[in-house]
This record gives sequence, structure tokens and C-alpha cells, in this order.
Amino acid sequence: MKCGKIVYVDMDNVLVDFKSGLDRVPEAIKADYADDGTGKTHYDDIPGIFSLMDPMPDAIEAIEELDKFFDLYILTTAPWLNPSAWRDKLEWVQRYFGKDKGTIFYKRLIISHEKQLNCGDFLIDDRKRNGADKFKGELIQFGSAKYPDWPTVVEYLYNHQD
Repeated sequence: MKCGKIVYVDMDNVLVDFKSGLDRVPEAIKADYADDGTGKTHYDDIPGIFSLMDPMPDAIEAIEELDKFFDLYILTTAPWLNPSAWRDKLEWVQRYFGKDKGTIFYKRLIISHEKQLNCGDFLIDDRKRNGADKFKGELIQFGSAKYPDWPTVVEYLYNHQD
């Protein structure tokens, strides 16, 4: 284990491009998960959707760079009513980061709806939901004006590793 600061990284719309998976779902299936009458869609409940997603631009390279200086963990939420999402997220991590013991995220995937329960220095997340807004370290809101992309996040963290 490295002795660097702990950084948690969200998956959806941070490591993983949710829209790329949604674009691969047939329209007839999307219609079944569209507006439920409350104005909300439930696309994340589509079985298998998380297995269809591409990495976000520069995400893989950014993680490989950050791994040199930080203890990295994935901290993500999975839809409660979509059990395939839990498996698909693990398989996505294994596909893009490897399955072996020496890989970056080997046994470092945490699925929780209460992100504030994890202790660390930084949480990279695109939203303030599921406890991200209560995280005791620093929330880096990915996709915001301050942190619009991975190169910006890497530069910021590089300057805050000590």
C-alpha cells in the first residue's frame, strides 16, 4: 500500500461515460424506463446498461498517473433495483484496469449509497448526492466549471499531494 493521500473516484460520468451506454440501448427498451409520471427517468435500472459504457475522455490515463502518487479507490453507487449494475460495474473495472492482484483497483471497489462514511482526503464525483456533499475530505466536483475534465483534476491533485 502506498502512503499517499486517499482519493475516491466515482464511476458514472466521472470514470464512465453513462451516455455512451445509453446510446447503445434500443429505443424500445429506453421507452420502458422513461418518465414514470414523476418527471424522472430510470435508465440506470436498465439491466446490463453499465456493461455498455465507455471510459470518460482521459480517465484511464488520469488514473494511471494519479496511481503514482495517491491511494486510489472507486466509490460508486449502484441502483438498488438493478442487480446487474453491481456485477457490471465490477466487470467494467476489470475490463479497463485488469483483474490481477497488482492492478490499480484490485479489491478497491466500494459500492455505497452513503459515501460520507468513507474516510479519505479527496472524493472526485460529479454530483453531491449519496453523501458526497457530506464527505469529510475535499469534494472535487467533476464536470464543474472549476474541474471540467480529467487533465484539470490531475493538475489540481498533483499540486495537493503533500
